[in-house]
Amino acid sequence: MRADLAFLNGHVVTVDPARPHAEAVAVQGGRIVAVGSTPEVRAWIGPGTEVVDLSGRSLVPGFQDAHAHPCLAGIEMRQCDVSGLPEDPAAYAAAVADYASAHPELPWILGSGWAISAFPGGIASRHVLDAVVPDRPVMLVNRDGHGAWVNTAALDLAGIDAAAPDPGDGRIERDAVGEPVGTLQEGAIKLVDRYAPDPHQSEIADGILEAQRYLLSLGITAWQDAWVTPRQHAAYTDLAGDGRLLARVVGCLWWQRDRGADQIPELVEQRADATTGRYRATSVKIMQDGVCENFTAAMLTPYLDERGRPSDRVGISFVEPDEVARQVTALDRLGFQVHFHAIGDRAVRECLDAVAVARATNGPSDNRHHVAHLQVIDPSDRPRFAELGVTANMQPLWAHHDAYQDELTIPFLGPERSARQYPWRSLAAAGARLAMGSDWNVSTPNPFELIHVAVHRHHPDGRNGVFYPDQRLTLDQALTAATMGSAYVNHLDGSTGSITPGKLADLAVVDRTLAGFGRRALDGDPTFIDATIDLTFIEGDLVHER
Repeated sequence: MRADLAFLNGHVVTVDPARPHAEAVAVQGGRIVAVGSTPEVRAWIGPGTEVVDLSGRSLVPGFQDAHAHPCLAGIEMRQCDVSGLPEDPAAYAAAVADYASAHPELPWILGSGWAISAFPGGIASRHVLDAVVPDRPVMLVNRDGHGAWVNTAALDLAGIDAAAPDPGDGRIERDAVGEPVGTLQEGAIKLVDRYAPDPHQSEIADGILEAQRYLLSLGITAWQDAWVTPRQHAAYTDLAGDGRLLARVVGCLWWQRDRGADQIPELVEQRADATTGRYRATSVKIMQDGVCENFTAAMLTPYLDERGRPSDRVGISFVEPDEVARQVTALDRLGFQVHFHAIGDRAVRECLDAVAVARATNGPSDNRHHVAHLQVIDPSDRPRFAELGVTANMQPLWAHHDAYQDELTIPFLGPERSARQYPWRSLAAAGARLAMGSDWNVSTPNPFELIHVAVHRHHPDGRNGVFYPDQRLTLDQALTAATMGSAYVNHLDGSTGSITPGKLADLAVVDRTLAGFGRRALDGDPTFIDATIDLTFIEGDLVHER
């Protein structure tokens, strides 16, 4: 038997403890059939074998992103995207003006990507948008997805004035006399969003394909889409059915927190729809709280105020703890994985408590529940991840100093709680399984940047110093989280996630040798190696070439 594809003369990072490194790999019928030295793999080469001479470059397992938003990112890439601009209201306003001028046919100006750190207290004013687009509604979702900046036309259309009440799961930011200033937090976004035009089904599909092209170019061959609505689910199902979805995708069906158990039959039906191609809708996303920078992350003790004293703000639990436990138990019984969003320590505890109730009621399962973000965890809850079999789904790029941290988070958490942020090393030491996600489009999905920050606790561009370095991971831990850890939560660890004979040939060729990448963090030299993906393969088929 001869190989269809062979990689020779390289540095193969296998993420397989049985053989961590090799020089060459052979692929036959979409699966890895040999991993070893170049002479060993040459024996698999025949007249029809395609040979890739790595010439010292690294071959790695395809990365897997355990928490991303490709549907949203793909659509927003086609809207007014201000994410790459300087953090300055004037720069944002100019971009909005240019976009509106270029698209006079649009009834709304929609976009995303602004940084709350560009505005005093994180609150953006409607008047800045009014000055450039006074006659059409404007809504820009912020970089973390938990707030929106709107103009007066959008507020008027939604009937939001000084008398409008805050929704139970959000907040309308107001001035000293109670008038809306133009920033909507969390569930308050829906007050305006319900009036905005929905994208056409073809636009959703095109957005997924645009996102797929980008993720494949980064060597990402599988992901978990952390917020899939029924229309997005339909688009994924269609793309999987006709073969245009090349990557392996787990869709997290969105849990509507105001509907309760009534939606479960619909989730079961959607799961049954996804039976062809590389898409499976086997997970349900429950968002349990918000984010620290707007005081909606659910905390066990109050946030501090501007003077460093305890305030009356403790965040929001979007679903009551008893209700979370009931619904997680029902979903677990039906074989669903639950993918939680929890940032504050109270929200983390509520999610762990819900899984504990499910296990006590249903018994252990292989549903592989996981909690994403995990910004603040009470130390007493760290061992519970291993005890309950809950995977810690980390977004490591957030664990560095920036304006979000230094101006909008650390002063309001206080020094003791701040030092407990993103405790990846402590979780690993307590036996927790780690997975890695980017939360793209909130932050970059580039796996090398995520791994860099996980290892260094320092931004790749070298700015602003080290962020609580006692929580740094080793290179092996970070690589494993980005491959086998994420493959585990995707129920793909038996067939992908490492370069091991018998597994599917989901592989990426890096433009350089990665030996020692990140290890200099231990010597205090956090130099970012700006690696690029040359080739990406899924089941041995080339899906990206630089």
